[in-house]
Amino acid sequence: MAHDEANRKWANKMPLTDTAIRKAKPAAGLVKLSDGGGLQLHLHPNGVKYWKLAYRYDGKQKKLAFGVYPEVSLAEARKRREAARALLRDGKDPMVERRVEKLARTIAAGNTFAAIADELLAKMTREGRAETTLKKTKWLFDFARPLIGDRPIAEISAAEVLAVLRKVEVRGRHETARRLRSTVGSVFRYAIATARADNDPTFALRGALTTPKVKPRAAVTDPKAVGALVRSVWGYDGQPTTKAALQLMAYLFPRPGELRLAEWLEFDLEATVWSIPAPRMKMRRPHKVPLPLQAIAILTQLREITGSGRLLFPSVRSRHRPISDNTLNAALRRLGYSQDEATAHGFRATASSLLNESGLWHADAIERQLAHEDGDAVRRAYARAEFWDERVRMMQWWADKLDALREGATVTPLRVA
Repeated sequence: MAHDEANRKWANKMPLTDTAIRKAKPAAGLVKLSDGGGLQLHLHPNGVKYWKLAYRYDGKQKKLAFGVYPEVSLAEARKRREAARALLRDGKDPMVERRVEKLARTIAAGNTFAAIADELLAKMTREGRAETTLKKTKWLFDFARPLIGDRPIAEISAAEVLAVLRKVEVRGRHETARRLRSTVGSVFRYAIATARADNDPTFALRGALTTPKVKPRAAVTDPKAVGALVRSVWGYDGQPTTKAALQLMAYLFPRPGELRLAEWLEFDLEATVWSIPAPRMKMRRPHKVPLPLQAIAILTQLREITGSGRLLFPSVRSRHRPISDNTLNAALRRLGYSQDEATAHGFRATASSLLNESGLWHADAIERQLAHEDGDAVRRAYARAEFWDERVRMMQWWADKLDALREGATVTPLRVA
C-alpha cells in the first residue's frame, strides 16, 4: 500500500525525472506516471515500465507505445512525443504513420540491390538477351554484391557506389570500372521504373572515374598486308573447322560471336543467304548476310564435317557447345600474328576500310552489311532501305578482291553497273 501511495504522488508530479522513474516500485495494479503532454510511463505489477502516448485523433482516444524503460530513455520518449505531436498538428495520426513507416521499412528490406539485380537479370533472360551478355552482366553485378548487395536500393548513396567502383579502379581495371558504373546504374533505373527508388546515384558519378585509354582492336588494312594475312589463313594447318571459320571471317566479316554460335538451320545455300536471328545480334535486330560463291564452297565442305549436328563450329569437347571465344584469336597467334597485329574482330575493320576506300559502294550499304546502328535516332527511324541488291554485289566483289590479294595480283577496282 505504501508503494501505491508513493506512486500516486509521483503520478501527479510534472515532469518526470530519471530518479523518480528508477524509484517507482510495482504495485498490485497498473500505475500511470505522467510526464505531461500525453506522455505516460505505465508501471505494471511485474515491474516492467512501458512508455505510452495518450492522444485524441478524429474524436477518438488512442494510445501509442514508445517502448520499454530504460531501453527507451526519458529523453528519447520525450523526443518521440514531440514528433508525434508534430504529426497531429499536421492532421496526421501518429499510429497510422508508424504503420506506414514500418511497412516501408519491410518493403525496403526486401528490395535490396541484389534482389533487384537478380530480377533485372531474369527480365533480360526473358527478353532473349544473348548468353554472353547475361554472363557479362552477372559478372559485373558480382563486383557490387559484397558492399551494397544487402542494402535497400532506395537508401544506397553515391558514396557507397563509388566505393564499389574504386575497388575495381585501384586494380588498374579502368574500363571495367566504367562499365560497372553503367551496369549498376541499370539496376537503379529499373528500380525507379518499378517504383522502388527515386534516383540513380551513378548519375552523380559521371567523371569521377579515370577515363580508360581506348585501344582499337588490331586490324590489317594495307592491301599487301591483307594479302599476306589471307595467304596465312589459307595455309593454316590446324583444325579444318577453325580454318573454315577464319576463312568465313575474312569473306563475310561478321562479329566473331555471330559466327562462333552459327547454326546450320540459319543457312540457305541455295538462296545464298545467312539469316542471323535477332537474339544473337548486338543490336537485337535480325540480320541477313549475302553469301558469295567462295563462302558457299567453304560451307559445302564444312557441312560434310559438322552438318550432322546443330552447330557449324562445335567444340572439340562437345558437339553441343560452340568453339570458345579465344579459338580464332589463338589460331591467328599460331600463324604468327600478335594481338597488336591482327584479331578475329579485326576482319570487320579490314573490310570496312577497303570497301570504303574503293569508292564503289554506298557508305550506308557497307554500314548495313556491318550491322551497325546509326547513332542518329531520327535518321535511323527513316533509314528503311536494306541495300540488299547492292550488298549482294558488294559481298561477291569483296570475296573476289580477297582472292586477288591472296594470289598477289594487282587489283583494279571493278566498276559496278
